[in-house]
Amino acid sequence: MNRAGRKVALVTGSCGGIGRALVKKYAAQGLALALADREQSATESFVSEINLKGGEAKSFAGDLTDQSYCDSLPLQVFNQFGRIDILVNNAGLIRRGKITDTSDEDFSLSIAVNVEAPFRLVRATIPIMEKAGGGSIVNTSSCWGVYPGPDHLIYCTTKAALAAMTKCLGRDHAHQKIRINAVCPNEVNTAMLRSGFKIRGLDPENGIAKLNESVPLGHVAEPEEIANVIAFLTSDEASYICGSLVEINGGKAVY
Repeated sequence: MNRAGRKVALVTGSCGGIGRALVKKYAAQGLALALADREQSATESFVSEINLKGGEAKSFAGDLTDQSYCDSLPLQVFNQFGRIDILVNNAGLIRRGKITDTSDEDFSLSIAVNVEAPFRLVRATIPIMEKAGGGSIVNTSSCWGVYPGPDHLIYCTTKAALAAMTKCLGRDHAHQKIRINAVCPNEVNTAMLRSGFKIRGLDPENGIAKLNESVPLGHVAEPEEIANVIAFLTSDEASYICGSLVEINGGKAVY
């Protein structure tokens, strides 16, 4: 059971850019944290960092392409903490290119992580939240899932599926006092974004600098700026936001 009746947040992709920023914010707010990430050593190290600073966190490392892991994860968290107040389906991956440049592995992996894992985690979490009288779920979709851009066929498709899933879930489970929303960022200064420059043989720092010039607010989002919106959506201050796709783009259109 968690200490002092703290609210409990389960965050996937907890060691990545947005996930790490969100976990740190939740820890500062006094939430108990269930960290889910693919890399066990990195997850356990992050858990130790939080606990050494007086927070409360546990590692639930695993592979989101493993159906049994996704199906059982919420119950594992519940058994450890006694509750789940917040679920953030933050983990995701990107495969770039036109359909003719896309492999079966690209497709199946993207569907598994970006669509099927959130589906399974939400399905397993809703009964837990319903018994407790409610909760909040946020999915990390993308502006590219709402306004598909060029040469990212699979990424746009999976993020569009997650956006549609969110709107359906928000409507279907509002009566259970479970608010389900999605954030839809544009470019974010993370390792995922930088990997695209490296793949094309470009310097990531120069690439980020060029992208900054394309954003009306003057810079691509930092992970903390996305984490701030997620934290708001899962707070009581967002009590009337349900089934929404919240774009976080600095005023920049997809293309």
